[in-house]
Amino acid sequence: MKRNLLLLSVLLFVAEFSNGQAYTFKVLANRGDNKVKTGQEWKPIKTGASLNSQDELSVSSNAYLGLVHASGRTMELRDAGNHKVADLAKKVSQGGSSVASKYADFVLSKMSAEGKKNRLSATGAVHRGLGDPINIYLPNAIAEVYGAKTILRWDSAENAQVYQVTLKNMFEDTLLEIETNQSSVELDMSDEKLAKENVLLIEVVNKNDPTAKPKAKAIRKLNADKTAEVKTQLAGLMEGVEEETALNKYILAGFFEENELLADALTSYEEAIQLAPGVSTFKEAYEEFLYRNGMKSINN
Repeated sequence: MKRNLLLLSVLLFVAEFSNGQAYTFKVLANRGDNKVKTGQEWKPIKTGASLNSQDELSVSSNAYLGLVHASGRTMELRDAGNHKVADLAKKVSQGGSSVASKYADFVLSKMSAEGKKNRLSATGAVHRGLGDPINIYLPNAIAEVYGAKTILRWDSAENAQVYQVTLKNMFEDTLLEIETNQSSVELDMSDEKLAKENVLLIEVVNKNDPTAKPKAKAIRKLNADKTAEVKTQLAGLMEGVEEETALNKYILAGFFEENELLADALTSYEEAIQLAPGVSTFKEAYEEFLYRNGMKSINN
């Protein structure tokens, strides 16, 4: 009898623990005066919060909620008004990949107190003075690249009107020069001038500064074996995902960072921000990503 009671107690504990760990959605991104009702009480929604099927959401005007379902499917909610979580769950397509949940947890875990401190300590973009080398947001060590499209970003320079981006091969032969008035540029790695090169050296200078001192950084294309491996993993991650959303790009950034493909992670963050420019979560996560990987520092 005692043994049966003990077994029943253990089973009840396990069931209670499992229920405590279960969730219907997690909140990955949040903009606006959004609230969640659990029981009888309404509370502000926080990024990282778990939502259960019994909960109800109140979404404010011009708001945004980025949700990831327990199945791994993502949902962007912009419709103002009240929404029952159970009804939202019914709208989520079946057959999602749990891999997406893994990387959703990864990006949430990186939103650290230390990263927030770094962001608060920084006073906006770093502006380079005349003669100072411009810092490109890439690791100091060579960065491996998977994607055919790579976005490069760098610190803005004082009084800069035009930047010149120069791409060279390992022998320092110039392959391509790009001029832009922005502090970023998108590279097409399949461009005929770049396609045959495995390693590219990148320099950025302020064309208005005759004393400009370029500081080169390098990217290297993944070899065929690693490319095939990443492609297989991405197929599992993006299973059933047909549309490009800011939230999916955000999760992709987590995938690439965990796999040490920092240039691809940066590109995914940039794309997430382009798709949802008013959502501060993506911008804050991007800043923390740059700080923790040594691409940008307060005292750069």
